[in-house]
Amino acid sequence: MGEGEHQEDHHHHEESLMEKIADKIHGHDSSSSSDSDNEKSNDSSSSLKSKVFRLFGRERPVYHVFGGGKPADVFLWRNKKVSAGVLGVATVIWVLFELIEYHLLTLVCHVLILALALLFLWSNASTFIHKTSPHIPKLSIPEEPVLQVVNALRIEINGGLAVLHSIASGRDPKKFLSVIAGLWVLSMLGNCCNFLTLFYIAFVLLHTVPVLYEKYDDKVDSFAEKACFEIKKQYAVFDAKVLSKVLSKIPRGPLKRD
Repeated sequence: MGEGEHQEDHHHHEESLMEKIADKIHGHDSSSSSDSDNEKSNDSSSSLKSKVFRLFGRERPVYHVFGGGKPADVFLWRNKKVSAGVLGVATVIWVLFELIEYHLLTLVCHVLILALALLFLWSNASTFIHKTSPHIPKLSIPEEPVLQVVNALRIEINGGLAVLHSIASGRDPKKFLSVIAGLWVLSMLGNCCNFLTLFYIAFVLLHTVPVLYEKYDDKVDSFAEKACFEIKKQYAVFDAKVLSKVLSKIPRGPLKRD
């Protein structure tokens, strides 16, 4: 009699577990449908629009996600000439150092030789033709922009160190594992290509992916929502199969009777 009750309790526990997992799978649909019914009757169209699924939980436009200002203008091609120029310079640098295998010191020396030779010829030619020496402007680096760049780098580095300190403190194991996985993937990419190529690929992606996403964000968000739901569904099915097998192998003692 005790074994029959034990088996019935075991089957009842498995059935309740499967029901919970099924509720977890379909809970998103039921909650979203009930919420949508309530919102249709109570909320306005603006509130409905604010609850649309956005990739990475984005609540602001892509322009504001990049901080606005000149960096966002460059990455989102607000000024096509400037964006194309920046991307072109990065491409030239990558071609020189990666394809032609130029070295930095050699490039700097060759550029200085060419600049000095042109200025020297221009100065002597102007003196010979116009009998006057040309005005060659003096180059100097202003202090304020340098301090602004250094201060911005200091803020970003301190923010990164604060994040590393928070992760190392052990308060968030999920964030710790995600950072470890990200660093491991980055190390694998480092084995495939050098730092300059990796930096250039990231630079090109920053100049192409955000502007394409901003243009087709509704389609991308809709596809991402379906993909996320499908991944959660498959994970729940896998989790259910694993849990059912593990629970079936766990030995259980006799039930206590009151």
